[in-house]
Amino acid sequence: MRGGAQAYLLEADDGCWYVVKFRNNPQHRRILVNELLASTLLDYLKIAAPPVALIHVTASFLDANPEIHISLGSRRLPVEPGWHFGSQYPGDPSRLAVYDFLPDALLPSVANLEDFRAILVFDKWVANSDGRQCVFYRARVSHGAGRAAQEAKPAFVARMIDHGFAFNGPHWDFPESALQGLYCRKLVYESVTSLDDFQPWLGLVMNFPEEVMDQAWKRIPPHWVEGDEDELSRLLERLFERRKRVPDLLEAAREHRGVDPFPNWK
Repeated sequence: MRGGAQAYLLEADDGCWYVVKFRNNPQHRRILVNELLASTLLDYLKIAAPPVALIHVTASFLDANPEIHISLGSRRLPVEPGWHFGSQYPGDPSRLAVYDFLPDALLPSVANLEDFRAILVFDKWVANSDGRQCVFYRARVSHGAGRAAQEAKPAFVARMIDHGFAFNGPHWDFPESALQGLYCRKLVYESVTSLDDFQPWLGLVMNFPEEVMDQAWKRIPPHWVEGDEDELSRLLERLFERRKRVPDLLEAAREHRGVDPFPNWK
């Protein structure tokens, strides 16, 4: 797969495919911690992101697949056997087309376009220092519920991916920039006319329960954070305290000169 973490697309024994980031990836093992923490937060906020899993890669599998390795300059390093991070691919890669770009003519018809507003709230909160990454694919989507439910029809859906650089990647701090977290296509923000358009996600972040933070910590394999336990505790404390700053961070993006990411927010 593309990207600095040098992930691989692997089929697991549950029959699903996963984009797997290895513990000894070139970006740091903390990238895996960030991904797993982010998955718990995104799940609570009900933001469209792929399911995740811990993927156990055995020595025998690596021996049978020598093409799986880490490259550092001219050096070729073996992947360490053990538990790694997996982000579920939306289907069988031989049958499902997945895109990381849609033309402007198709982007407004994405069934869950509101998730771009949702993920901006998240990215501001966690200080995601990478550009916002997402993928698109076709799926059958129904609207409404109960008697008002409509027959499922094919449509493009978006999934928010790649959260290894939440908390500024391996640095585990919170640098701030007005442009941080913005998707490169401001067309997705045309429905924003006020801060209220970032609800309900903004309210969920500002009232985020501390017990969900505890759940996020408990999901992390101990050997991923060995020696980093105190720093991880401080990171989560700062993240919890940071909740109330998110409205100001969104306002700062709005007021940034020369960008105007929200053309209808006056």
